Amino acid sequence: MQIHQLGYFVAVARTRHFTQAAEECGVSQPSLSKQIRVLENSLGTALFERERGAVRLTPAGEALLPHAQEILIEMDEGLRAVREVTGLQRGRVRVGATPSMWDGLMADALIAFRSAYPGIELEVTEGGSRTLTRALGRGDLDLALVIVPLRSDDPDLVATPLLRERLVVAGPADGTGSGDGPLADGAIRVRDLEGVPLVMFREGYDLRDTTMSACLDAGFEPTLAIEGGEMNAVLRFVEAGLGYAVVPSMVLASRPSLRATPIGEPELTRTIALAHRRTEALPLASRAFRDLLVDHLHGLAAEDLGVDVDLVG
Repeated sequence: MQIHQLGYFVAVARTRHFTQAAEECGVSQPSLSKQIRVLENSLGTALFERERGAVRLTPAGEALLPHAQEILIEMDEGLRAVREVTGLQRGRVRVGATPSMWDGLMADALIAFRSAYPGIELEVTEGGSRTLTRALGRGDLDLALVIVPLRSDDPDLVATPLLRERLVVAGPADGTGSGDGPLADGAIRVRDLEGVPLVMFREGYDLRDTTMSACLDAGFEPTLAIEGGEMNAVLRFVEAGLGYAVVPSMVLASRPSLRATPIGEPELTRTIALAHRRTEALPLASRAFRDLLVDHLHGLAAEDLGVDVDLVG
């Protein structure tokens, strides 16, 4: 049973005439009649009664007709859906990013994508890199902006570096609450953080691991004033004067109550990459988002990125 045979069958059932049905379908009458006979042979029963020029459905034809019509409708809707997706009129993008990326560059990229493809549904997820990496592995996300190297042994994940960002020490802009501390002399060394109260991210954040490792490598255990927060909570705690925090510089762009102190000896950086599953074809809408994001980043001026952010590649 072939789709075109069902189309011929429905046309004959509607017109009650083989010649008219053939004209409607754009085929010759002998070709249509032959395909109807092939369909009847495959079903093992006649679908039409042909007597003295009259064409009527047999009981078997009556039984088949509504199912054939439904199949043709479903096929037409499927083809239309494919055409719409191919034209990026419909679809869905499931993208994840770390909180600092949503607060920084991603908002503008989402606005640009929504303007270019208003029919595409955007589904966003915020989380730490490890959480997002696991979501990619489960197939819950199409794309994710994560920190590399990936903390995963999944060989199916691939990540393309986009940005390298220097980390800074965030503190109250007026220097109150925690004393002058590391902000007093401008740029600092990691070992200058010894004894300084730090607001620490929760377990699973790469920033937590980076800060803890840098302090231990410098020969001291960090002093934790408060820990367990997400990005917004950590920044609010710093604003309240509860301590300092090592954060990406871009998250301070919209926080006039905070100021950044550069870190050197050693310089602390992180690399942000766009990750997806290697073994699955990336949906067309997700490919469009990926391309727009990359173009958006490369179209930014140096002052838009900030002095602490560099494009990679």
